[in-house]
Amino acid sequence: MVTLKQLAKELNVSISTVSKALNDSDEIGKDTIKRVKELAELYNYKPNKVALSLKQNKTKTIGVIIPNILNYFLAKVLFGIEREAAIHGYNIITCISNESLSKEKESLQLLANGSVDGFILSVARETQVKGEIAHFNKAISSGLPIVMFDRVAHDVMCDKVIVDDFEATYKATKSLIVEKRKQIAFITSIDSLSVGKLRERGYNKAISEHASQSPIFLKINGNNHAKKIKSFLKKNKTIDGVIAAESASGIITINTAINIGLKVPKSISVIGFGSKSVSNHSIPQMTTIRQHAKKIGAVAAQQLIGRLQLKSSEILDITTKIVKTSLVKSKSTL
Repeated sequence: MVTLKQLAKELNVSISTVSKALNDSDEIGKDTIKRVKELAELYNYKPNKVALSLKQNKTKTIGVIIPNILNYFLAKVLFGIEREAAIHGYNIITCISNESLSKEKESLQLLANGSVDGFILSVARETQVKGEIAHFNKAISSGLPIVMFDRVAHDVMCDKVIVDDFEATYKATKSLIVEKRKQIAFITSIDSLSVGKLRERGYNKAISEHASQSPIFLKINGNNHAKKIKSFLKKNKTIDGVIAAESASGIITINTAINIGLKVPKSISVIGFGSKSVSNHSIPQMTTIRQHAKKIGAVAAQQLIGRLQLKSSEILDITTKIVKTSLVKSKSTL
């Protein structure tokens, strides 16, 4: 494989000139850049990325750790991260924590050995339940910046990208009150997560502002979502509105309500967090709180890359970016 030295010798210029020409440096004339690139293309020259990363002390690679690859929202965030990273010339390495604290720690340790320049991650369920943050702080103190998205550890001093979970759920609940719904329930399987807690608070605030309303909850742990939701609806026949903290609970609620003879949305209205594709899994289609996952991924990548490209003398304050959700009306509400 041809090297920079060989290209320089054939062109009768210095190795530095060839390197700068290939990177379109302003120090090199246009004619020289053209000559260098034409010869490089002729010989199919490819830069040695390993050598380059050693020289620059940069890998141009981002480590991404997500809790669950089968989660549609997380998969779309990953898509947004990869697309934005590619625009800036970065690659990504993705690890799956499978909601495990130990797996999350292993992934950080594995990639912190010089494989990546920084991390973008969503915190595993077990990590949030146990409240452990030492492994994040250790990575940051070793010079590897972290950007957290969606599920975040608020005590970790790092950039974060979140959605307006509290406000979004508050507004969604208020919209059902405007529909004249008398008994609005909150169904969740993520009450142990930071996002789940914020969504529950938003629901509680909206309910507390109306004397005619009283909170009613179904908190699902483990499996058998459909069975538990069916039992809940049968037991609480006055429920005529549901706010679901995640897409699965919303979809199952609609399908279960239909199955037990309720009419959606005439008898009961349902709103859940989700995307257009997810809403198609119920008949009628679910009204959704859209989180704009691709944008979350893009913003997270921009934050990390911006920090990675800082000069040593520059200081960038820690920030939390909030991506606004959208309440998208469909056929599960009036």
